[in-house]
Amino acid sequence: MPLELIFGKVVKSLRIKKDITQEQLALDSTLGRTYISELENGKYQPTLTSLFDIAKALKMNPSDLVRLVELEYNNQ
Repeated sequence: MPLELIFGKVVKSLRIKKDITQEQLALDSTLGRTYISELENGKYQPTLTSLFDIAKALKMNPSDLVRLVELEYNNQ
């Protein structure tokens, strides 16, 4: 599975676990809702800035977000 799909899967899973909508994640991360949707669907890879903004909105360290993506990548 391509890395951008894995990243999107992880972000979507975390967002759902935290019971927030794409729109709320977009607002909290100062990114667009469409961009969040496209990330979750694996259409884009996040920039480093976006990764940090998403992690902050999910109330986690960016390194923890990357670690979850890495775990998912290694388990495929």
